[in-house]
Amino acid sequence: MNPANPNSVRALQDKAFLVLLVAASVAFAWILWPFYPALVWATILAILFTPLFRRLAVRMHDRSTLAALVTLVVILVMVILPAGVITAMLLQEGFGVYERIQSGELNFARYAQQIMDALPAWATGVLDRFGFTSFGAVQEKFSAGVAKGFQFFISQALSIGQNAFEFIVSLFIMVYLLFFLLRDGAALSRRIRGTIPLHEELQRNLSSKFATVVRATVKGNVIVALLQGALGGLAFWLLDIHGPLFWGVVMTLLSLLPVVGAGLVWFPVAIYFLVTGAVWPGVLLMAFGVLVIGLVDNVLRPILVGKETKMPDYVVLISTLGGLAIFGFNGFVIGPLIAATFIAVWDVVASSRAESENLSDGSV
Repeated sequence: MNPANPNSVRALQDKAFLVLLVAASVAFAWILWPFYPALVWATILAILFTPLFRRLAVRMHDRSTLAALVTLVVILVMVILPAGVITAMLLQEGFGVYERIQSGELNFARYAQQIMDALPAWATGVLDRFGFTSFGAVQEKFSAGVAKGFQFFISQALSIGQNAFEFIVSLFIMVYLLFFLLRDGAALSRRIRGTIPLHEELQRNLSSKFATVVRATVKGNVIVALLQGALGGLAFWLLDIHGPLFWGVVMTLLSLLPVVGAGLVWFPVAIYFLVTGAVWPGVLLMAFGVLVIGLVDNVLRPILVGKETKMPDYVVLISTLGGLAIFGFNGFVIGPLIAATFIAVWDVVASSRAESENLSDGSV
């Protein structure tokens, strides 16, 4: 009997090892999945604050552990603690707005009817021609939809309270992992690149592009949205509109959607002021919304993001909505990040192909 072919035995062993590798990777991802938000945010914060960590490490004579601890304290003070305080204030104010809706004090259908009653005859005639004046059923559905939205918000808040232990565990995992990603991030990145079957130059391009995309996505989308929401909340506070913090957060979230934007909140309020006789508040809110809130995106986004990494608005919109559908609240960041990474990877592929074609043309 002929001995087994060594090549076939080696091929069989390679296939068996590949199956084991895939199974182990899937199992590891499975056990990490319950804490994927903590892992994602730890990675994002590590990428954002790595430049600060490197500067601190140089000043501390390469004492990486101390530099990572100081960077972690900075992140806690600048990001995590303010986010916790704002969330607590938002929950409190959100409950107040929800109670006003339940009691009928805050009635969106009534506000819409007041706007219709205040319109001039020619505008009412135009709307009546298109069937928009007899919208009692539409008002009821709109009010019911708003109420359901607030009920969902309250249920999410109660869920956070009931799962406080799980939230604390996730927060601890994020902070704990963030420390090691800051301290050992460079070595970990080199180790990961060493396992990827790509040539070194392409690995460097992908790694650099990914870090740039993360910073650009967070700075360009999240920071601009936070600024627009803060400005909108400030305008509501100055105009004595109830719940400025709550509506500011809503405008922040909507500002992540470029087609919708914060105007979905402040514009109807400005129209309500104008048609109900509060002309100056309406004019001021409209001017502030267009000239300040609206221009923040056009002025700051190119500075924070840069033309080479800016995604089209329709890509941001679709990826954000898709991220929300799949990942929940974290999809506001994860969705655009995946889309930006997708574009960056294909950009690297196109650049590499163009370079190889230029080299082949030059050698002919």
